[in-house]
Amino acid sequence: MAENPAAKKRPELNETDLVRRAQLDDMSAYEELIRRYYDRIYGLVYGMVSSREDAEDVTQEVFVKAWKALAHFREQASFYTWIYRIAINRAINFRKRRNRRKTVQFEEFDPDIKQAESYKEFSSKGSVLRKMSLREFQKKMNEALLTLSDKHRAVVILHDVQGLPHAEIAGIVGCSEGTVRSRLFYARKRLQAELAEFEV
Repeated sequence: MAENPAAKKRPELNETDLVRRAQLDDMSAYEELIRRYYDRIYGLVYGMVSSREDAEDVTQEVFVKAWKALAHFREQASFYTWIYRIAINRAINFRKRRNRRKTVQFEEFDPDIKQAESYKEFSSKGSVLRKMSLREFQKKMNEALLTLSDKHRAVVILHDVQGLPHAEIAGIVGCSEGTVRSRLFYARKRLQAELAEFEV
């Protein structure tokens, strides 16, 4: 039986090729970039804005903004780093606009919290947190995250939740690796202080 050529899987294009095609108005190439990065950008934005509905809106804005600005993208940084910067800036701008709202809460369970270093750290201790359900833990953790500044929350989400190394985070947020480590150290201490009442 002859092999159907259409059934052969096309080789996956790398990020650079996809970006170059998208810059030539190849929408299918840009859709592939969206497919590759949507979940990670959404996770970052959700961690910053604390509402799923708002996170969906801001994430859409991020990809629209990136599409409009794609002609100006230069390959000094990866597309991945570039779009993360856009996402952080859009999320921070959104939070500034929303500052009039006094009560901000994370609304739903986010399964990514189980991967967070902070969850692993606190749930492994002999503490009340270890006895909580994942949903209860996330509620407490998210309340603690809301006490952090945007820049400190960003590094916690990028490192502890999304697992990015210090060097990549430095490229995304535009600071040195030392500053990333310092912000991460401060943020973790702040989270520990906020969650101290739950430790035995």
